[in-house]
Amino acid sequence: MIIIVIGTPGTGKTYLAKKLARYLNYQYIDVKKLLKKNNLLINYDFKAKTYDVDVKKMNKLLIALITKSKNNLFIDSHLAHYLPKKYVNLCIVCKCDLKELKKRLVKRGYSKQKIRENLDAEIFDVCYIEAVERKHKVVTYK
Repeated sequence: MIIIVIGTPGTGKTYLAKKLARYLNYQYIDVKKLLKKNNLLINYDFKAKTYDVDVKKMNKLLIALITKSKNNLFIDSHLAHYLPKKYVNLCIVCKCDLKELKKRLVKRGYSKQKIRENLDAEIFDVCYIEAVERKHKVVTYK
């Protein structure tokens, strides 16, 4: 069983994925750490204070991990919904109250621009819509 946990940064993906993985005895995969370890973070944007990700290379890495694994997996990343649906059994989209999300992003030290972008992504349900468009079986968690 492969479960991806996605959502706007700050919505609780990591908390939920780690807790469920522990409870269900699944292996937890932190995509951000995998990307760093495999040098797949590219083009640092100094204004947004973030890296771009080569999604094709990320998918290749994750598909290799999925196909080799004998474990059930929880994959934690706001980009995991880019995996082809044939590799994913369930997509959990984390949602968060906007006031709470803003507090979390401020606490993380995000720039005003990055906070605005993430709040807009949450308002417009970007992760949910993209997951549905990619035909994943989607449930939301708030």
